[in-house]
Amino acid sequence: MGAALFFAILGVVMTWPLVLHMGSALAGRIGDNIYFVWMIGWVKKALFDLGANPFDVWFLNYPEGWNMAYTEITPAMLGLALPFSLVGGATFGYNAAMLLSYALSGLFMFLWVRKLTGSWGAGLVAGTAFACLPYRTAHFLIGHLNLSGTMWLPLFFWGLHGTLEDTGREGRKAAVLGGVGLGLTALTSQYYLYMALLVGAVFAAAYLLDDAWTQRKARSAWRLAQRNFWAQIVILGLAALPLTALGVGPYVALNQQGGLPDRDIAVTRRYSASPTDFLLPSTDHFLWGRWVGEHFNRELWVEATLYVGAAAGALALLALILRRRGGHRRLVVSLFWAGAAAVVLAMGTDLHWLSEPVRVSVPGFLQGVLGRTEIPLVHLPGYYLFDHFPFYAKLRALMRFGLFALLFVSVGAGLGAAQVLGRTAQRWKGAVLLGMLALVLLDFYPGPVQEFAPVQARPVDAALAQRPGQGAVIQFPFILSEDQEQTYYTLEHGKPFVGGFFNAFPPPQYARIRPVMEQFPSAESIAMLPELGVEFVIAAAGAYPDLAQVRQPLEAAGYVYLGLFGDQALFEKAQKVTP
Repeated sequence: MGAALFFAILGVVMTWPLVLHMGSALAGRIGDNIYFVWMIGWVKKALFDLGANPFDVWFLNYPEGWNMAYTEITPAMLGLALPFSLVGGATFGYNAAMLLSYALSGLFMFLWVRKLTGSWGAGLVAGTAFACLPYRTAHFLIGHLNLSGTMWLPLFFWGLHGTLEDTGREGRKAAVLGGVGLGLTALTSQYYLYMALLVGAVFAAAYLLDDAWTQRKARSAWRLAQRNFWAQIVILGLAALPLTALGVGPYVALNQQGGLPDRDIAVTRRYSASPTDFLLPSTDHFLWGRWVGEHFNRELWVEATLYVGAAAGALALLALILRRRGGHRRLVVSLFWAGAAAVVLAMGTDLHWLSEPVRVSVPGFLQGVLGRTEIPLVHLPGYYLFDHFPFYAKLRALMRFGLFALLFVSVGAGLGAAQVLGRTAQRWKGAVLLGMLALVLLDFYPGPVQEFAPVQARPVDAALAQRPGQGAVIQFPFILSEDQEQTYYTLEHGKPFVGGFFNAFPPPQYARIRPVMEQFPSAESIAMLPELGVEFVIAAAGAYPDLAQVRQPLEAAGYVYLGLFGDQALFEKAQKVTP
């Protein structure tokens, strides 16, 4: 109970003053966060008001409809948010889920490391390091609710380690824990699921190879030769299967329909981490963040914030150096190799340094053959995995592999803290523990959140909600139809919308009509409106200084100008009067 309260307070401190804006605003600027607010609000409305299937989003990309699997659905995070949304609305639910991601990530890491070391203090250090990662702060500020859901990963690796470590009753319990952790990860982020499986495989391989080498010298039975071990692997898989199937199913179905094409490697290459990303403090740090931003290229700060931490890194290094003395040598070795693999995979397709690709010039006589003047200095494993490993080419931000290195460093920091506390006189242990916690917090603390964005509807959405018609709404300029805010506005006006937040994978209808609608108010674009069932047209006045250029062709097509609401002009299709 004490640890849960500690990490709940820690979450409040790391996000302060979010608790003062829980139901009214979002940290940072409007972006992906408003899309998740919409998702929470829509699931609540579908389940409790309409009694409908929340995954049947017929009213976006109208009239074709839209599959939520084009983006991450994150049911586990929605499940955390939903009870709070019933009390305080969708924005309150979103902010509550964000706070819970801090508290639960720290708590589950604490429980694992306390189980490993028997030390409450070591668990606090590990949990604090993991909960306060600058990686988490970056994704919190940008509004990635799905990627903030890191709390299940300690459960998975805790269970995986226990499965590898023990072939008795404790091992079977660990297998269930690991399977549930993996399943909940599948219900949170497909990125994290895929990466957890790859990095987990490296972790298990390192553990089993070390076991095989040790048992060979001792002439004992290898873990791989024990039936109980394989039974536990099956238990882990079976425990993970139901939740994983629920999480993965929509994406598998969409992929089979051709809705999730492979990424362009040029896009993926851009999201390759530099080794320096693991060494540079966050640009959000309250003391030296601004200096880092002014002196280093942090254009991709959200994904590239992978700072290991000086304090956490030093404690993890201590655990590695003293691995033979702490009773966790094999675990530390496995964490090291799995963490190294995560770093290499986060570095993407080819070597980057300070966020710039490292390239060499092609000799003039070869430029015509290769068709380029520069080539990467070296291709990394991610380059070959992108071409040959199943589903790897679906990933865009390979930098996210770095989270797993940070997770393992947090575990290592806890193991290192246990070594320090174990060598400290009893009367000094409290002070030493407070010192370690203070150093971790000083290293990671971002300071109070400086910017909040209010969540509110536009005047035009309130006007739309009052109109009796239930035909579709379309927004111009058409590029605005892809903004996350437009998806949120459907909660307010309650009408079908021709656009939606489609990210990198626009659905077929949208891809077909976009070139035409981008020419609005052309005759061809207006002629397409009846085909789409458009009853209401919204035009941003700032984009059309001469509103008559919009009014005249729309009125000629039978649309009535209802007025200017805020900065949005609203038109409604005139209803035919039958004699």
